[in-house]
Amino acid sequence: MSEPIVLDTKLDLAAASGLTTTLRDCKDKEIVLDLTEVKHFGALCMQVVISAAATAQSENRKISITNVSDRVLDQMRVMGMTPESMTRGRP
Repeated sequence: MSEPIVLDTKLDLAAASGLTTTLRDCKDKEIVLDLTEVKHFGALCMQVVISAAATAQSENRKISITNVSDRVLDQMRVMGMTPESMTRGRP
């Protein structure tokens, strides 16, 4: 398993480009996203993760999400998502 990628506190429009680059550059067999520090998980960054998960699946790789706070789980739920559904690469 690879080293977890600890994501920023605020995953909003401004963070989307950097998150895209980070995930695109990661070629590990398994990508682990650590959400310990995340307080805000916006829709655009959610789409970035879903897209990366779809790409990873097509390349026979895996993305997982760990350490999700209740606050962030609630934000995901409002958008109809869970960590599991995001990592499957489809809404």
